[in-house]
Amino acid sequence: MVTGQIAKRWKTSLGWITIVDSLCKGCGFCIEFCPLNALEESQEFNQHGYHFPEMVNPEACVNCEYCQLVCPDFAIWSEIEEEHPD
Repeated sequence: MVTGQIAKRWKTSLGWITIVDSLCKGCGFCIEFCPLNALEESQEFNQHGYHFPEMVNPEACVNCEYCQLVCPDFAIWSEIEEEHPD
């Protein structure tokens, strides 16, 4: 994460999705290409005047990492929680 940036994190069924809204330039690729429609454009603006994505359906997200692959600004990423054997 970039120093001084505030990240928003959402718990998903397999891990976490993190978005740093100040890095987003509002292209909407992550929203458009999410295969499970887990993301939506926020009503808020970031400091650059762009609507950034927000997680609206974290239960649907399977951390496929497609959002981070299509983001040209590295503003969103997926973290998969590894299961710990008991």
